[in-house]
Amino acid sequence: MKYSYRFFENRDCEYYPCHSGTDEINCLFCYCPLYHREDCPGSPEYKVRDGRTIKICSGCTFPHRPENYDKVIELIRK
Repeated sequence: MKYSYRFFENRDCEYYPCHSGTDEINCLFCYCPLYHREDCPGSPEYKVRDGRTIKICSGCTFPHRPENYDKVIELIRK
């Protein structure tokens, strides 16, 4: 596979598929490296619990889509 370092999918993972809405899930970013960014390009939801705002990314597939690899790496480097 060309550019195989950009994509890894683990269909044997007990949590697979962790997100719905995409045919391919890039498990390379299993834990989202953009979680702590306020300017996240994904589609997180925010909930307030006990006076704290919590970022919920369970509906976001941005870092898991193969075509977004370059953007994720660019944001990590900033």
